[in-house]
Amino acid sequence: MGFGNSQSMFNNLLQNVVNSGNKRYIIFGGDDVHAGGVSTAEATRRYQQFASIINNVLGTNIPYRSSIGNWEDSTTDLFRRYINPYLTGYVGIPGTQGLVRHLWLDNANRRWSQDSLNLLRSLDPNYYYIIDFHWPLRVPGITNEIHDDHLMTQGETDMFFNAIPANVRNRILAIFTHHAHKLFSNSVPINPNFSNTPLYVTGCSGDYACKSVDRGYYDLNLTIQNNIATLQTTPVRVQ
Repeated sequence: MGFGNSQSMFNNLLQNVVNSGNKRYIIFGGDDVHAGGVSTAEATRRYQQFASIINNVLGTNIPYRSSIGNWEDSTTDLFRRYINPYLTGYVGIPGTQGLVRHLWLDNANRRWSQDSLNLLRSLDPNYYYIIDFHWPLRVPGITNEIHDDHLMTQGETDMFFNAIPANVRNRILAIFTHHAHKLFSNSVPINPNFSNTPLYVTGCSGDYACKSVDRGYYDLNLTIQNNIATLQTTPVRVQ
């Protein structure tokens, strides 16, 4: 919000998302508001615009959470007030009887917050997880597609993987990242210990200079059978 014609673009895009299929939960990936480098009053106005569209389109029927992005890192008080009171955390995804949790982390300044690492280390193997954070990891299958300055460092990437307990590694259904101006998913395993975990980049949903063919978001369909969760992910291209 606050970049180009983002207000009308976001309003139309979010309505299309909600009107397509049976949406139960929405995940935003940060940079929701272009708040860096402007006055506090202008940043507040942009946060209020974002919150107004959220309230009008989602209402109280569709819950949502957002991770924090680099454009919001200097205005965390406003982010907490208007978008998400918690910079890290998790919630049970509706319709999964609490079996699948959405976990959001804070790496807005290209480094993991201590709360993020602590949360990863405390993951419970009795649940499945969809993990979301802003900066993409530096992993195979993605580093050739994204400029180096839009990726986490290798050290921070290793820190992420090492923080996840061994008995939880097969419970990570997907990792969603943003920031890089791509709509992209990995084609090879991202880590030897996470051979079945897909990683996605959705950094081209908003009003940045992306090719129209690159714009889009992901629809997720969660299925639970015999207490086993599976995830089907479908890219949705938008103009």
